[in-house]
Amino acid sequence: MKNILTLFLITVAFSASAQEKKEKPKTQVVEASCGQCQFGMTDKKGCDLAVRIDGKPYFVEGTSIDQHGDAHAHDGFCNAIRKAEVSGEIVDNKFKATSFVLLETQRAEKK
Repeated sequence: MKNILTLFLITVAFSASAQEKKEKPKTQVVEASCGQCQFGMTDKKGCDLAVRIDGKPYFVEGTSIDQHGDAHAHDGFCNAIRKAEVSGEIVDNKFKATSFVLLETQRAEKK
């Protein structure tokens, strides 16, 4: 009986630990921009959202370039590389985003 109880407690502890890891996706700040216009990616035609992680660009799935403002504005993805806080994973050479939050651009203060 003592062995069964010990085995049960170990199983519950391991299961809770695995569940905790599963529920907390890694969040990181990355460079985000148009893959074609700013990162020189040629796999697709047109303008598509991409992120650069550890110096390598990946097209993004789970959100699109048009969901984050006018891509062709002066600070849009086709004209600027922005910072974004993202979570997700790289699968088949694409970043599958579970969250994507564009961070504010830094503006120079006028004196």
